[in-house]
Amino acid sequence: LFDGIYPFYLQQRKVAVFDVSTIIVIVVFLTFTCSFLLIIPGIRGRARLYWTLRVLLSLLVGVVIVAVQFTGDWETGWVTANTSYKSFSHALVNADIGLHVGLAGVNITLRGNPVHQVNETIDYNEHFDWSFDADYDHSYSEGLERGLPSPILYLAEKFTTQSPCNVHRQYRISGHYASATLWVSFCTWLISNMLFSMPVLVYGGYMLLVTGAFIFFSLLSFSTVRNSPMCLIQFGTASLHIGYGGSFWITLVTGLLCFVAGIAIVALHYFNLDLLKTFFDLREDKTEECQEMTEVYVNTYYVKKGL
Repeated sequence: LFDGIYPFYLQQRKVAVFDVSTIIVIVVFLTFTCSFLLIIPGIRGRARLYWTLRVLLSLLVGVVIVAVQFTGDWETGWVTANTSYKSFSHALVNADIGLHVGLAGVNITLRGNPVHQVNETIDYNEHFDWSFDADYDHSYSEGLERGLPSPILYLAEKFTTQSPCNVHRQYRISGHYASATLWVSFCTWLISNMLFSMPVLVYGGYMLLVTGAFIFFSLLSFSTVRNSPMCLIQFGTASLHIGYGGSFWITLVTGLLCFVAGIAIVALHYFNLDLLKTFFDLREDKTEECQEMTEVYVNTYYVKKGL
């Protein structure tokens, strides 16, 4: 270390799965949640429970839609293998090798078992971006110039445009459209919350169904990467296989939650409107509806004029 930093790694490396953007999104939504929990004691009766369920479920959907845009575990894979560490060297190291695919790039992790081997600290995490404003091949070339360990370069090479695997374009396009449809679902989620604040609950339910539909469109878009068979990733006798990661399954559960909530709201609108209004605290007080006017004031001038 030189003044607390690695001299040849001046830029901050993007960590696998969670990065600064994801943490910022979570903190923002946690702030909204804490603010709501501070005012919830002021709501009386059973409406307090209904408000809590509605707001927390809505915030949960919102934070998932935004956070998974920046996570790096839509597809993941791990393998423990004895592999070469550097080019032009016969030294073998035992390490955990991880591949984390996100919507905007790929993270490759290399961690030694133990961390200190061949007189070095083997603990790497490298991010290669393939978003439309980034050049993946240039990032890979920079990794070659920096002399990254052979397992990282071997994995990164699988996703280059010149690779025989030919998966770069499929992953890039699929991730782009998955991200775009997720942002559309975030907009429909905002509209649904606006509609729920007005006495048009059934339209809010419809917008929840639209939100779930766009979430599923994003999942379908990303799942098209399976149409391009992945090349065999071999480290000695061990093979690395990747499958859908945590972000994919969390997004799927969130889409199902939107569908279930939307269908329930639409069904209650047609079969039990009073219960739906009670849940959204829009039911009018019957005592006020039936309350009779006890005193009537009549202006005699207008009464005589009318006669």
